[in-house]
Amino acid sequence: MKLPDEIRNLCEALLKGLKKVLGDNLYGVYLYGALAFPEGGATGDIDFHVILKEELDQKEKSNLKELHAALARDFPPLGAELDGYYILLDDARRPSPPKHQILDDVYDHSWALHREHIRAGRCIVLYGPDPKLIYPAASWQELEDALRGEMEYVKNHLNECPDYCILNLCRLMYSFETHDVVISKIASAKWASDAFPQWRRHIKLAEKSYARQATDQDKQFMRNELGSLYHFALERIQESQLNGEPDKSL
Repeated sequence: MKLPDEIRNLCEALLKGLKKVLGDNLYGVYLYGALAFPEGGATGDIDFHVILKEELDQKEKSNLKELHAALARDFPPLGAELDGYYILLDDARRPSPPKHQILDDVYDHSWALHREHIRAGRCIVLYGPDPKLIYPAASWQELEDALRGEMEYVKNHLNECPDYCILNLCRLMYSFETHDVVISKIASAKWASDAFPQWRRHIKLAEKSYARQATDQDKQFMRNELGSLYHFALERIQESQLNGEPDKSL
């Protein structure tokens, strides 16, 4: 998949720096998220996993922090938005959420969702083997638990990032109704706009905001209305769970 020049240059610099810092300890580097979908769309951050053969020593941790500081300085604004996890190869082969090897007490609680995206091919391999040889498949129960975690995150961040919350609510409704979690924010926003025209304005403003084009008035409208949309989405999700079987017609 062809990346925009600014993102490609950043990813090349990231990989070069990782090879220099980690050497033989580097096993794989995988990008996922919006970049890995053909519809693309505005990218607020760059999601990635760095797979390590062994635990990091203090020198490696220090050098990695310096690398990320340099990328933030040299590749604004996305250089400061590298949102990833450094995880051990042994942990990556297990279904339980892996521990971040730099940040204390941080785990990838969306691990099941990330695995499903990566195994479905929504992944860009910067370095390493086929990720299907590493990442285990996820059960629906694991995916449902991860989706619930995403819903809880939205609930706790309604006022901080309304655009993200609106688009993620679209994706959550779609995933609970269809049992398909491999969908981008852009595609799920289109689905929700068609399925729920009463929320179309809210969704369009969220997309506008993601593209960094929203006005202060737009942002205030989203904040004012987001609580209602959240409760609507919660009711839809509860109905989906009561119905049991996914709606394959969507």
